[in-house]
Amino acid sequence: SARVSSGPWLSLSFEDFCLPDAEMTKLRAHELRTKSKDELLKQLAELKQELSQLRVAQVTGGAASKLSKIGVVRKDIARVLTVINQTQLSELQKVYANRTLKPLALREKKTRAIRRQLTANEANAVTARQARKLRDFPQRKFAVKF
Repeated sequence: SARVSSGPWLSLSFEDFCLPDAEMTKLRAHELRTKSKDELLKQLAELKQELSQLRVAQVTGGAASKLSKIGVVRKDIARVLTVINQTQLSELQKVYANRTLKPLALREKKTRAIRRQLTANEANAVTARQARKLRDFPQRKFAVKF
């Protein structure tokens, strides 16, 4: 690290000014995906406990490093919850893969209008009377001269 070459700070480095509690390593999603659900829930409980302690420190006027850590811990909690939800959803998708009826959460979202649109089969459906009419009176073919 860089040392100051002159002045009263002669022997101090940048690390001397950093607070010991300031190392905040955020969780990585790809690392969380390797863990089991129990481990994730345990980690979630620990993070929530840590957040409550940081909130107490915020009210009692704690160090700036603790106050800045609140945001990091909140993001970590969100990351853990996201991984839990994504793995749960992917497991459900595997279970319902070959079924025709699926829970709403597993169906395609699209738009409301598209979801209510007639299927191709319904759109091409013809009544018995219309089918007879089409069969008995087919479209006439005209020869056009140019």
